Amino acid sequence: MTKTIIAMAAIACVAAGAPAFAGTCPAGKAGENPLANAATMPSAVTDTVIGAVDLGPYINVPNRSLRLRRLVIQPGGVVPLHSHADRPAVIMVASGEVTEYSSTCTVPIVHRAGETIPEEKTVSHWWKNTGRTVAILYSSDVHNDAK
Repeated sequence: MTKTIIAMAAIACVAAGAPAFAGTCPAGKAGENPLANAATMPSAVTDTVIGAVDLGPYINVPNRSLRLRRLVIQPGGVVPLHSHADRPAVIMVASGEVTEYSSTCTVPIVHRAGETIPEEKTVSHWWKNTGRTVAILYSSDVHNDAK
């Protein structure tokens, strides 16, 4: 009985601590978005590499590193248009909120603290902090070091 209670408590803790996956387009809003008015220059954003690991010795992928970055986006700040064609990533919103403008969604997507967003090869997008507080994001990506 005690083992069952402990197991149930562990499952509840894991479920409560599981990441919330965001980054999906609202129902009925998926579609091609040419991003005609996309921001092309960064503004009021800092991008700091916290750490990186050369993947070559581990999985024989030359010129690639797994890196972790911290992005701090001030209110009104912008992460400009970019693609993930050769750079898969996962973003976690640590605090604040940020709006994503995606090539695969016809409406903006708001991401809030605690959410994670997968960034896959089919996505081009840009981000803007449309809120009144600083947004802090952590990004883990497979970076092409040859570029």
